[in-house]
Amino acid sequence: MAIMEVNSNNFDQEVLSADRPVVVDFNAGWCGPCRMLKPVLEELSDARGDYKFVSVDIDEDVELAERYDVSSIPCLVVFKNGAEHNRSIGFQPQAALDALLDE
Repeated sequence: MAIMEVNSNNFDQEVLSADRPVVVDFNAGWCGPCRMLKPVLEELSDARGDYKFVSVDIDEDVELAERYDVSSIPCLVVFKNGAEHNRSIGFQPQAALDALLDE
């Protein structure tokens, strides 16, 4: 399943109003750990159809990064029912992210 790019224009609809939990990947193109995490998230999105996966480039959308207090990347924020449920900062292997989603 593809990871959708979101921004301030569609974040509320795609994340906060989603009909299932959402994993938001706050990242930047210049960030090495972010690039390492991308294939892990792609595999996870294929394996976890119960979650929606989206990506926010913090350089292109500073407002969202500030709104959710993202100060280190990669930063994954898990939303359930429109509210932040969990958060992970830095590169994590797939097993650790899978466990994060099951919390």
